Amino acid sequence: VQLQASGGGLVQSGESLKLSCVVSGSIFSSDSMAWYRRAPGKGRESVAAIDNNGRSRIASFVKGRFTVSRDGAKNTVYLQMNNLTPEDTAIYYCKFSSLDWGQGTLVTVSS
Repeated sequence: VQLQASGGGLVQSGESLKLSCVVSGSIFSSDSMAWYRRAPGKGRESVAAIDNNGRSRIASFVKGRFTVSRDGAKNTVYLQMNNLTPEDTAIYYCKFSSLDWGQGTLVTVSS
């Protein structure tokens, strides 16, 4: 199964984006998942996570701006990103606990 995050793009500082990640129903029901990002020249860092019961956590450096959610009807996990800054520029990945890393989606925030 190849994961593919989507929804990235080029936005201006202060704008919003919503990333999506779709998986099969069985994986969606059983796995916890997390959103990661890798900024240019930096290592990968965890941004948000949500388990299969809907309990979530948000990294302190994006708390208050980012939220993570799940839609069981669509087998989709979302990362809502508000008030984006240039420091949020990165490739964003979704990761389900039983799956390998997939393709990320590039988010570029201009000042």
